[in-house]
Amino acid sequence: MNDAPHETKVHTLNNKTPRHELDLPAPRKLVDGGLRVTPLGGLGEIGRNMTVFEHKGKLLILDCGVLFPEENQPGIDVILPDFSAIRSRLKDVVAIVLTHGHEDHIGGVPYLLKERQDIPVVGSRLTLALITAKLEEHKIKPKTVQVAEGDEVDFGPFGTEFFAVNHSIPDGLAVAIRTDAGTVLATGDFKMDQFPLDRRITDLGGFARLADEGVDLFLTDSTNADVPGFTTSEEDLAPAIDQVFRTAPRRIVVSSFASHVHRIQQVIDAADRHGRKIAFVGRSMVRNMGIAQELGFLTIPKGMLVDMKAIEKMPDASTVLICTGSQGEPMAALSRMANREHIIEIGEGDTILLASSLIPGNENAIYRIINSFTRWGAQVVHKGNAKVHVSGHASAGELTYCYNIVKPTAVLPYHGEWRHLTANAALARKTGVPDENVFVIEDGVSVDLVDGKSSISGRIPAGHIFVDGSTMGVATETAMNDRRVLSEEGTITILAIVDSTTNRLLEPLEFFARGFVEEKGWEENASKAITDALAGAGPRSKTSSEDLEALITRTIGRWLSRRHRRNPVVTTIVVDE
Repeated sequence: MNDAPHETKVHTLNNKTPRHELDLPAPRKLVDGGLRVTPLGGLGEIGRNMTVFEHKGKLLILDCGVLFPEENQPGIDVILPDFSAIRSRLKDVVAIVLTHGHEDHIGGVPYLLKERQDIPVVGSRLTLALITAKLEEHKIKPKTVQVAEGDEVDFGPFGTEFFAVNHSIPDGLAVAIRTDAGTVLATGDFKMDQFPLDRRITDLGGFARLADEGVDLFLTDSTNADVPGFTTSEEDLAPAIDQVFRTAPRRIVVSSFASHVHRIQQVIDAADRHGRKIAFVGRSMVRNMGIAQELGFLTIPKGMLVDMKAIEKMPDASTVLICTGSQGEPMAALSRMANREHIIEIGEGDTILLASSLIPGNENAIYRIINSFTRWGAQVVHKGNAKVHVSGHASAGELTYCYNIVKPTAVLPYHGEWRHLTANAALARKTGVPDENVFVIEDGVSVDLVDGKSSISGRIPAGHIFVDGSTMGVATETAMNDRRVLSEEGTITILAIVDSTTNRLLEPLEFFARGFVEEKGWEENASKAITDALAGAGPRSKTSSEDLEALITRTIGRWLSRRHRRNPVVTTIVVDE
């Protein structure tokens, strides 16, 4: 995908730090007839899933998702995969294949299509409906190709076949990619629930049939690889959810992912049994549930769904609000309710049901919400104190079954943090996959499949691309560091009016501090340090205003660090008189 001859720079802590095995040069030109597989997101993290397949000069993209920011990334809306490696080759992209409709697999599609709008977007009926609605908000009308389990479709030199998989959202698909170099099977996100609500189980028979042909490279969901046994069935949650509805004295507020159709169906069924009306809260929740209902994936009894205005007039004991914000997102409905910034004021006797998983990195935000609701007198029911959530991902027992059925020649664990990837790799080895054929890699590392044999071929840049409001890629890691410093240390602006011939101060220094707190009188000591520095600045003929600004900024920075152990952002303005 990137044939640049130069090596990737390796940054080490010191000369004694050994070179990591994944500190690789850029891959050389792909062998004729070979297949190059390059994840650009989703490895070492939960989110940003995107993998690029290159074969015979064409590119096929599998998923294009987003990662949601953590607390140490202030001001960021979402984080994208790095498109830079394929930007010059967008004309070669034959399709974007989507395995299912979760944001961490489809959320980046609008940003990629802004760079080339006519790339075919391939997916199941529900997945395409969700991404089409999202693209409408970006004023993009996509070229779509609807597929279902059992379908076989060619996209350029790539032959694809789709298999049903069970997940926490309906209509998920695994995809087999056939090329002259060999066959790849990518599971997408999946589990092996034997009693799914929609009775659509993972197609292990199809996996076995593909195994008879030979699977040369197996890309497997790693999210639950470190969890022993089998993932609990979705239907096993019904008693705990029913218990909440049976005992709640007042209003019930349920928070879930806006795409978790199965979980919301269970909530609707419980509300129906207990005679409660429901209302959806949050733009994405209203949109997605409307789509799911229209396509027949969500069933709502007639007259049960009402709007917010109607539900406000009803007795609290007969209402259920289903909203977004299960991960503590600050602008989502749940967070605004917790902060008393929402029209719905939570109070004594209300019940909050958090019916989603806890994504790593969001723990503090979620616990803050739980504490806030508890403070207002509400009861909070969550995964930690009740059986109200099951994972949508295969645990170790299920993955082991898959390895024994698929019998892959080589394995590339994907979708997961490092602990998940390594646990998945261990399962592959335990089922007989040779160690040299198990590739635990990072985003940007390429694996080449040539004549049925896989090997690591090199590395390309695959950093985080930050979306800040309407801008994409402008915010950098340096900007993130500046924002973290501003939030933790504050900022100081210094105005210095200086004699243009002597470099002496004509007026006392003025300090404008925001978010910086110290004892009174610190400005006098800081002024002395700056005056001494200006006195040693040398003749004016050799120092410009920019030089003096840098000198003052450097001086105050060192003084604050030494005297107060503080490192605020310092800005200096020098005015010549």
